[in-house]
Amino acid sequence: MSALALFMILGPIAILAGVATMTVAVRGGVGQNPRSTAMLIAGMMAAAFGLMLTAFAIAGRAPLSQGAN
Repeated sequence: MSALALFMILGPIAILAGVATMTVAVRGGVGQNPRSTAMLIAGMMAAAFGLMLTAFAIAGRAPLSQGAN
């Protein structure tokens, strides 16, 4: 299994985990509860990390542009 395939598997899982963490944090009262605020920040970071993994996996499979000389 190549690294790009692994990124395509782990990226969406990290995105879903981050969104789930953010949902739990918002329901817990962000701004009033320090734990919920920390969970919101962690969820955003996890979702962004998953998005970056997936984006690099997709970009790594694309052929290089032939327009540049």
